[in-house]
Amino acid sequence: MQEFTIVIVGGGPSGLAISALLTQNSILHVILEKEECNASLWRKNAYDRLNLHLASEFFSLPLMPHPSSGPTYLTKHQFLQYIDKYVDHFDIKPLYYRVVESAKYDEVMNKWVVEATNTLEGALEVYETKFLVIASGENSEGFIPNVPGLGKFEGDVVHSKYYKSGSKYKSKNVLVVGCGNSGMEIAYDLHNGASCLHQRYDSYRDVFGAIFPVYIVDTIITLQAKFKYGDMSKYGIYRPKDGPLYLKNTTGKSAVIDVGTIEKIKEGAIKVVPLGIKKIEKKNVIFESNMEKEFDAIVFATGYKSVANEWLKDYKYGLNEKGFPKNPFPKHWKGDHGLYCAGLARKGLFGVKKDAEAIAEDINQILKL
Repeated sequence: MQEFTIVIVGGGPSGLAISALLTQNSILHVILEKEECNASLWRKNAYDRLNLHLASEFFSLPLMPHPSSGPTYLTKHQFLQYIDKYVDHFDIKPLYYRVVESAKYDEVMNKWVVEATNTLEGALEVYETKFLVIASGENSEGFIPNVPGLGKFEGDVVHSKYYKSGSKYKSKNVLVVGCGNSGMEIAYDLHNGASCLHQRYDSYRDVFGAIFPVYIVDTIITLQAKFKYGDMSKYGIYRPKDGPLYLKNTTGKSAVIDVGTIEKIKEGAIKVVPLGIKKIEKKNVIFESNMEKEFDAIVFATGYKSVANEWLKDYKYGLNEKGFPKNPFPKHWKGDHGLYCAGLARKGLFGVKKDAEAIAEDINQILKL
């Protein structure tokens, strides 16, 4: 049994940010991370050509802004360099190889009891804590829809979480399912080394940014997108009736930032199937339009899901049944009985910073009472 004031589950940007803030206030805490490294989603699962789509000034972690002389949009490698510098500067030392099995609230002790397996030693460890922070991320596990026949597909099946480079699929026919940012970028990447068909799983949205009321910015951006890209419906891509900012605020879905995919779609190098998949037979994919085509591989860029509910037995104190905050924005980060969640508001890295600052400040104020 080990006792800490705060236990943080997850050593990604959210967990690291909270740790840095707690360290500033000399608050005893520990990070439990299941992998052998911090920011594992970025280090192990992000595809090679990934660039951050938000300007660096908007996604720095607390207490360490990016230098104004640096690049506006960081590459995956540059962002990881920033994370390494952040960890070193604040002397953050997560406990790696800790897979949290369960977390329950003990009403007698008024504490959380967390059980974690030390996979390096094969031992079960128990932690008691007054505050429990869920920082395991909204992208914990890749979501793949239940497609009839998928289990018997004779080609490669991979979620975008594990996609690295199109070089692996050179001279192969690849189906990309999903057209969010990952799907559109992977389709573009595959064009360099594979024949790619892009099946629309989500609606197309263009780049946005805002300092004015949402409806004004949405109107301006929609007009700009129509002017730049024209009518994309003839290529199988349809804009939603609502604007990108409104959709982001209400659904958490980010707008697509085009990196060149649209031009390739217009050229016919990347083909779009606007309808879903009906079934799969061996290596043949039959679409709802009854079109049938053979593929060597399928890449599912169909999003992620939170798995916090699987180990957080008393999730009702802070999460809903889908593993996301039960409380509405902007108090989404705070639950009951000392339970907090960071990075689950679908606000990206900018939201991570805000959550971390709010959680650290709230805990600090409680401890001062």
